[in-house]
Amino acid sequence: MAGKPNHRGFGHLRKLPSGRWQASYVGPDLARHTAPQTFDGKQDAEAWLGREHGLIAGETWIAPSRRAAIAAAPRTFGDYAEAWWADRDIKPRTRAHYRTLLDQRILPPLGPVTMRDVTPLTVRAWYSTLPKDRPTTRAHAYSLVRAIFATAVGDEVVTANPCHIRGAGSAKRARKIKPASLPELEALVVAMPEKYRVAVLISAWCGLRFGELTELRRRDVDVRAGVIHVRRAVAWVDSKPVIGKPKSDAGVRDVAIPPHLLPAIKAHIKDHAQWGADGLLFPSPKGMHLTTSTLYASFWPARKKAGREDLSWHGLRHTGATLAAATGASLAELMARLGHSTPGAAMVYQHAAKGRDAEIAVALSKMSEAQR
Repeated sequence: MAGKPNHRGFGHLRKLPSGRWQASYVGPDLARHTAPQTFDGKQDAEAWLGREHGLIAGETWIAPSRRAAIAAAPRTFGDYAEAWWADRDIKPRTRAHYRTLLDQRILPPLGPVTMRDVTPLTVRAWYSTLPKDRPTTRAHAYSLVRAIFATAVGDEVVTANPCHIRGAGSAKRARKIKPASLPELEALVVAMPEKYRVAVLISAWCGLRFGELTELRRRDVDVRAGVIHVRRAVAWVDSKPVIGKPKSDAGVRDVAIPPHLLPAIKAHIKDHAQWGADGLLFPSPKGMHLTTSTLYASFWPARKKAGREDLSWHGLRHTGATLAAATGASLAELMARLGHSTPGAAMVYQHAAKGRDAEIAVALSKMSEAQR
C-alpha cells in the first residue's frame, strides 16, 4: 500500500508503493503541479519543492509542465548565439566586432536553424558563401561560430561541434609587410609634422600598437629611467574612445627606450604633450585622443615623400620587431618587448630576462648611430 500523504509547510510529499517519493504543490495559478519525475529519497523530493518555492518567491515561476515543454522545444542557433554574445566578458571593441559579424555574416543564414540541425555540411555550405576577397572576415566569422558551438557542447545543447573545416579559422596575410629601412624611417620622420615625429619614432623603435601609443600620458613615460610603461590602450567603438587594457595580458609591459630617442621624447613632452601627469602625449588638435584619420592626414603624404606609399602605421611596429631581431634578441625577448601573447609561446617568453630589454634598446641606438 502507498504510504500516507506527508503534508509540508509548502507542498505535499507521498511515498509510492514502489518506495519512491512523489512531490506536488498548489501553484500561484491555484492548480496542483506534480514533479515530472519521482525521487529515490525523501530529501530529493523536498529539495525539488524547495526549488519550486524559491521560484515562486522570486516571481520567476513557470508551471513545471510549461518549463519542460520549453526545454524540449528545438532551440535555434540565433537564440543560443544571442545568449552567448550577451554572456561574454569581453572588451567593448571585441563585443562590437562580434555583433557586426553576427548581424552581417552569421545570423541571416544560420539564425533560424535549430542547433541540432546545424551539421558539418550546413557549416561548409554557409562558409562557402562568405566573401573570398575578405579572408580576415571569413576567418573571424568561422571562428565565432566554432566558439559558440564549443560552448554549446559544454552546455549539452549539442553533442558535437559541427565546425571541422581545416584552416578556416586563420587567414593568411594578403601581402607581406616590408619593414622600413633606417634611411626610409629617417625620411619619414623628417616629412612628418613636428608634433607627430616622436609618434613615428616610438612606434618604430619601441614597437607600440596604435591604441597603446595614443593612450600614452606623461606619467607613462619615465625619461630618467628610459622606460615607457604600457598599461592601457584606447579603442574606438561606435566612433567613441574606450580606454581599457592592452590587447592581451602580455601587452601590459615596460618597454626600454633606445637612448638615442630620449632627447626627442623630452623635447616633445615639453613642447607638445598636454599638461599634467594625465596629459596625453599625442593629443588631437581638439585635445582628445588622436584618431587614425587625423594622423593619416599627415602620414600618407610623409610616406610618399619617403618613397614608401605601401607602409601602413602598423608597418612601423613590424619595423620595430625587425630592428630588435637584428640586434640578436631572442623570440622570448621580442615577445616580451612587443607585448605578444600566444598559447604556444607564452611559456617561452615568460622566461625572458627583464634586464635584456635595456640591452636591446642600447643596441638599437648603436644601430642607428652606425648609419650616420
